[in-house]
Amino acid sequence: MPKIGMEPIRRASLIKATIAEIGNVGSLEVTVSRIAKRAGMSSALAHHYFGSKEAMFLAAMRHVLTTYGAEIRGALIAAESPEARVKAIIRVSFTGSNFRREVVAAWLNFYVLAQTQPEVRRLLNVYQRRIVSNLTHALRPLLAQDAPQVARSLAEMIDGAYLHAALGPDTPDGPAAVARVEDYLALALKGGR
Repeated sequence: MPKIGMEPIRRASLIKATIAEIGNVGSLEVTVSRIAKRAGMSSALAHHYFGSKEAMFLAAMRHVLTTYGAEIRGALIAAESPEARVKAIIRVSFTGSNFRREVVAAWLNFYVLAQTQPEVRRLLNVYQRRIVSNLTHALRPLLAQDAPQVARSLAEMIDGAYLHAALGPDTPDGPAAVARVEDYLALALKGGR
């Protein structure tokens, strides 16, 4: 008989194991068996909670996005100016909890899976609309009608940094990524976008 209250704990373990295994392998070519083993449970139990590897991966990305969203909200509350709000979004995008090898690998596979899985595509669209909306809102007092274009460019630079980190041989370098994106922001604020 299952212990009451174990489902959330086991689901969380499977989600963390999914992210770790994708980071370890670098692709979705991981088995439910490997994920379950890392989480300390059987494949049957993993299937019981999620039904499929794709559902496990989708839950893992929801977890990544939830963590990211919470960090963004906290950083935006602390920001005292429009420019500080933009920089907060940029910096949170490259924190150690968001820009580490396994999460970067999960993002790369998220982009790939979005090409064939409608539910994953919807989640990616929500993320993309939200980051552009947050950046546009912060940039509007600084750039007026140019805010949406600069916001899209910043969002694309952030996503591009993840792609480069996923495909590159080095460990993701958050501070370097922040510096590159903030250099573009400084240029855009001077009118040189």
